[in-house]
Amino acid sequence: MIDHSINIADYDYQLPEERIALFPVEPRDASKLLVARPNGLITDDIFRNIHTYLPEGSLLIFNETRVVHARLLFQKITGAKIEIFCLGPAGDREINQALSSQSPVKWKTLVGGAKRWKEGRLMLNFDTREGLQGILYANKTGRQDEIFEVEFEWHPARLSFAEVLECAGQIPLPPYIHREATNEDEDRYQTVYARVNGSVAAPTAGLHFTNEVLDTLEKKNIVKQRVILHVGAGTFRPVESNDARAHQMHEEEYVVERETIKYLLNHPDQTKILVGTTTVRTLESLYLVGKRLLNGVPPSQAVHVGQWDAYEGPFPEPAQSLEAILQYLENNDIEQVTGTTRLMIVPGFRFRFTDVLITNFHQPRSTLLLLVAAFYGPDWIKAYHYALDHNFRFLSYGDACLFFKKRL
Repeated sequence: MIDHSINIADYDYQLPEERIALFPVEPRDASKLLVARPNGLITDDIFRNIHTYLPEGSLLIFNETRVVHARLLFQKITGAKIEIFCLGPAGDREINQALSSQSPVKWKTLVGGAKRWKEGRLMLNFDTREGLQGILYANKTGRQDEIFEVEFEWHPARLSFAEVLECAGQIPLPPYIHREATNEDEDRYQTVYARVNGSVAAPTAGLHFTNEVLDTLEKKNIVKQRVILHVGAGTFRPVESNDARAHQMHEEEYVVERETIKYLLNHPDQTKILVGTTTVRTLESLYLVGKRLLNGVPPSQAVHVGQWDAYEGPFPEPAQSLEAILQYLENNDIEQVTGTTRLMIVPGFRFRFTDVLITNFHQPRSTLLLLVAAFYGPDWIKAYHYALDHNFRFLSYGDACLFFKKRL
């Protein structure tokens, strides 16, 4: 753990309710873009012009996770409504593997209206993609604090759980968007490049990209690489302790392909533009996996990054870390590194793989805002005040920021 306190009150600001975007702009790339340069100069533009600010021949890395329909709304015979929010698979199963499973499966969940569900199984009717009638059953099988373990069974049993969620569930909008999900959210709460099911919240910095924007970046010889971090519900949890060091960081699953690691190793001087805090946490966690391998941590443990691993030496060069991971992959004849991370990035963090950050505006007193402050320094507040004074829209469906690493 870092040795100095982090007063969370220093990362607070007044966010009026009316500045929280309830709906996305149309089209995606019409959102506003705040540009925070290395010298502290702050200007604004629209997102479709982002290519004018990015260096030619740089590297763009984004998170290709896809949001699943994690909200399941059951109704008991008595009329009582029970909402089950699927957080992730029970046990140590990987998310993608668990979503591919056929009936039955066990998942960790949050349950709305739990007091009304004392016993018995719940039932939910749904229509399959083929137009057949499906039935989903839910049974409580365990509980730890507010987390319920629920076993799901369904018919037709040949469907994967991902297919069941797609048909029976709803898109899980963030808790500060006080409305029900609509058909528009099915498309707009996914990035255009989303590929792998697993998140319960969108990597929102990516929501501004269109295929046209990506094509424009390609014309500037900007190379694209992809990672996966399946965003968990803990991303919305505020820091409630006065000293942020007391906050318990949530755990999220990540995947990085061998080819991406090779590319990073072979292009150490290329400017790295990371799309979103989830991509930052993935790449910076990757460095720590290699660091842990070099420090003799067994691979089965090294891939699980702890909250404060980044602040405990010794610290190898990034190339050494990447080489250690590639050696691990080669030794085990696998094509990707998969693990979990609880990395908490706070002021004082040293970024190894982040030169430019594209992100949204984040909640006061949040771990995401701490990450922004760690990257851009104390002037983060100037950027946020500028946004408030210039009618920017905030949070998941809000506008975008382009932060350049401050010069030392």
